[in-house]
Amino acid sequence: MQETGEAIRRLFLDADLPEDVATAIRDAYRALSQRSGKKEVALAVRSSATAEDLADASFAGQQETFLNVVGERALLDACRRCYASLFTDRAIAYREAKGFDHLDVALSIGIQLMVRSDLAGAGVMFSIDTETGFPDVAVISAAWGLGETVVQGSVDPDEYVVFKPLALDGRCHPIIEKRLGEKARKLVYASGGSARTTVVETVPSERSRFVLDDEEILELTRWAIIIEEHYGQPMDMEWAKDGETGDLFIVQARPETVQSLRDMTTLRTYRLDHSATPILTGAAVGEAIASGEVCLIRDPRDIASFRDGAVLVAEMTDPDWVPVMKRAAGIITDHGGATSHAAIVSRELGVPAIVGTGTATQLLHEGQAVTLSCAEGDRGAVYDGVIPFQSEELNIGDLPHVRTDLMVNVASPSAAFRWWRLPSSGVGLARMEFIISNLIKVHPMALFHPEQVRDAAARRDIDALTKGFPDGKAYFIETLARGIARIAAAHHPKPVIVRLSDFKTNEYAHLIGGAAFEPSEENPMLGFRGASRYYDERYRDGFGLECRALKRAREHMGFKNIIAMVPFCRTPLEADRVLAEMSRHGFGRHDEGLQVYMMCEIPSNVILAEDFAARFDGFSIGSNDLTQLLLGVDRDSALLAPLFDERNEAVTRAIADVIQRAHACGIKVGICGQAPSDHPDFAAFLVEQGIDSISLNPDSFVSTLLHVADAEHAGSEGR
Repeated sequence: MQETGEAIRRLFLDADLPEDVATAIRDAYRALSQRSGKKEVALAVRSSATAEDLADASFAGQQETFLNVVGERALLDACRRCYASLFTDRAIAYREAKGFDHLDVALSIGIQLMVRSDLAGAGVMFSIDTETGFPDVAVISAAWGLGETVVQGSVDPDEYVVFKPLALDGRCHPIIEKRLGEKARKLVYASGGSARTTVVETVPSERSRFVLDDEEILELTRWAIIIEEHYGQPMDMEWAKDGETGDLFIVQARPETVQSLRDMTTLRTYRLDHSATPILTGAAVGEAIASGEVCLIRDPRDIASFRDGAVLVAEMTDPDWVPVMKRAAGIITDHGGATSHAAIVSRELGVPAIVGTGTATQLLHEGQAVTLSCAEGDRGAVYDGVIPFQSEELNIGDLPHVRTDLMVNVASPSAAFRWWRLPSSGVGLARMEFIISNLIKVHPMALFHPEQVRDAAARRDIDALTKGFPDGKAYFIETLARGIARIAAAHHPKPVIVRLSDFKTNEYAHLIGGAAFEPSEENPMLGFRGASRYYDERYRDGFGLECRALKRAREHMGFKNIIAMVPFCRTPLEADRVLAEMSRHGFGRHDEGLQVYMMCEIPSNVILAEDFAARFDGFSIGSNDLTQLLLGVDRDSALLAPLFDERNEAVTRAIADVIQRAHACGIKVGICGQAPSDHPDFAAFLVEQGIDSISLNPDSFVSTLLHVADAEHAGSEGR
């Protein structure tokens, strides 16, 4: 293949363009230069082939693009090279894989004025989530300089995610994710010599700031919406910013070719058999899990040594690597983003990949057994050794309708989009403490009062995490708001119930800087947790940050579907104090339509149901804690595990009682514990009692829905 391709390319390069074509190109170039007010304007010479940018096969980067082309001779040469690129090794291999006839392919060349993005930045944008197919977001990658570094995956770009349905509302700023990329190098115009462009190192100030500001991110998103509507399908676009004028441009648009073609009635899920600690993380490409031995290739000239079924590990891949990419079990790279050409091609080929790990080629060694998982959200993980995993295909196209609202429990913002196709009624439990521990990582009080953190290592960690933010408080508010908003976006406009933080003191102490603020308790499960913290001077400032983050997600970003929920509220007086504290931060009940729910998980919540119902808009039964406190059984005790049963009569009578009394007070009652997922008879009991909603772990949603449908059917027959 290499010999044949090289021979064909040489025929193109040695030939002259037909004179009438060459004359037309020269004339058009002179006219364009004159119109631009320059003697010889700089051009981008871009190819587009008939086997490229199809609705079912984009093969990004199949043909060549030439940048900063100046002068008639250089322009004609670039055109010949564009035509020759029809027969690169990667193009031949791709057509073979797709079953295209090599001689049925034609190529056109688009010649554009260069956007001076070498003085600013450029990147790629999708009008759909590239990993899950969630249709309501735009995903944007950005790096300094010309956009080829992002496209080729040779740089770790900034990543922005925007919720499209709110982007057209000028009152909302629905940027639900901003991830700062390293952007260690950039492609710029070359000066002197025959090269038209050159790669240079970026300066520290460029690496530490975002390429685009929020208004530019929103402007690109609005354009993505227009382009998607025009073509009537999800799109893959390239954009550039002119450093001379500050103007933004869309320079290319083509169909998205993976998620938009998937069967929306089936959902394939993957999960590891047991948990492990990853040795590397990066951007996940795909949603699958794969295992195999590492085949480490540092130089493209060594591609021929790749072993079928191995895990390809490289600094980066580009379309030239396609012949081996399709033979790999998985791919791991040092550099690149989720919108690079290599990532796009990996998705098309169905090969899971983790890109932008930073150190894969240094940490992993030839022949090492590894498992890579793209099934845990938008951040992929690499594990040492072979970890068994399960794969299951769920058919969601013909599920029965149920009267009971079935919702999902969500912990991780990164995994929020995975389950958008489930016919859920929203989120019954979004755990704020998971976002704090996994994204923020720092104790809220350590961010509010950094002067009280004495540990030098903790202070260094805090400085590193908060870099680029005005202070630690801004870091907490913005990071938490975006994490919550990402979950809210996946289910908008359906309700998303966000539980305020419910760490125990021992869990808070393990956060960075936490040791300085947490007491030591003999029994943290029954100690300083939940509502009791929010108005206490030892955590009051930290709770204020939580309120400000939720307020930002609802009012600044626009996610009015967020409902706040107070956990472990022991008395009505404590409820009053918490609600007053929320109001102090401009986040009071019914402010801007805010609803506030309460976890019903303490016996006092059941006994005093009417008193609590007068203060809250809804209850969510926490069956785990309620069972623990009613039966006096430590839910974490292996010794007492046989006694811990949510179906015990004491528990079921309490639940039936609180549902009836709450309904009499005119408020809704749901449940967000594990029991309905584990026990079909318990789900049937809840339906019989008239519960308004059941919130489930996503992987048990379909099976529980079928149990609920059976229970509702049996109940209607009984009547």
